[in-house]
Amino acid sequence: MSELSKNVVDIDENLRLVGTAHISSASVELVRSQIEEWSPDLVAVELCESRKASLLEPDALDNEDLLKILNEGKSHMILLQSALAAEQRRMGISSGEKPGAELLAAIEAAEEADIPVELIDRDVLITLRRAWSKMGFIEKFRVLDALLWQEDDDEGASVEELLEDSDMLSKLMEEAREVAPAAGSVLIDERDAFLAGRIQQIRGRGKILAVVGAGHLNGIQENLAEPAMETASRIAELSVEPRKAIWPKALMIAIPLFLFGAVAWMGYNGEIEAIKQTAVAWLAINAGLTGLGVLLARGHPLSILVGAVASPITSLNPFLAAGWFAGYTQLKITPPTGGDAQAFLDLNELSLFWKNRVGKVLMVTAMGNFGSVVGTWVAAAGIASLLF
Repeated sequence: MSELSKNVVDIDENLRLVGTAHISSASVELVRSQIEEWSPDLVAVELCESRKASLLEPDALDNEDLLKILNEGKSHMILLQSALAAEQRRMGISSGEKPGAELLAAIEAAEEADIPVELIDRDVLITLRRAWSKMGFIEKFRVLDALLWQEDDDEGASVEELLEDSDMLSKLMEEAREVAPAAGSVLIDERDAFLAGRIQQIRGRGKILAVVGAGHLNGIQENLAEPAMETASRIAELSVEPRKAIWPKALMIAIPLFLFGAVAWMGYNGEIEAIKQTAVAWLAINAGLTGLGVLLARGHPLSILVGAVASPITSLNPFLAAGWFAGYTQLKITPPTGGDAQAFLDLNELSLFWKNRVGKVLMVTAMGNFGSVVGTWVAAAGIASLLF
């Protein structure tokens, strides 16, 4: 038996699973040979539309203006491409072994043979949002630390070893679950169930060859052993995006309500001088601390000015933030490209937060917002002292 044959699993005469390593040239040959030899009626691929687009046009975003990318909702593609590049770099993979090449090979081979292709993975944005929402603060820190700064423990493993030993891929996935159990349930268990559900949905379309990551093979088989209707019915549940927390907005609404109430109370009691002091304190503290935040982020002088002017106003509106205006100004003055974004997301040195154009925009935005929040609370505390 071939070393690779254990990654080819026949569920029945009309369904074959092919487990691959997403970073292996050997996987490319395996996928092509399986399509040619087994002659399926349909090829199902572990991709969603977003991931497919990022694989088909890996350099499409490099020279696009970042603002255009954000406006068109393509920011997740930058994240995907950067994550793939980081994975490839950490494992020491040569430039000839592109992550996801075997998935593209499945699509290309199917098209050459005039075989329909079905994308069966959940949209990556939904997966990431569900994973992020389920993680606590400590888990989020562990994940960021593991992705951005820790060295890969399996650096010595070749891509052929990863493909030949599907248990090794499963082990890597389980290690990810140890770092963040809540995220692991979304990234592994939920996707196993989703992939199995999508396969059940298309089972009536003849012989199906499903190309999936080898680490998902066991989970998919377990889910396929469940009643078909039950497996397929979970897709709707697994596609729901998490709701955003309400309390941050409620808190930000409370502050301007408190300010307006305080001013109204002072006016009712004829304390005109106190109202003037309140207005001066609100303007000076908000503007000063916001401008200081943008300055510490090394923002452009115009970004500092815009953030400072906007802060006293945005602090009264829970749906606006001074840092957004400062960051937008910084973005327009020194517009980053998609290439800048990918370079920033490699995060191989902290100085990228100041040297890289994307890092600078993020720092200006974050520090502007931080300064505005601090200014709002300090000003509110000062106003409360006038009242009490």
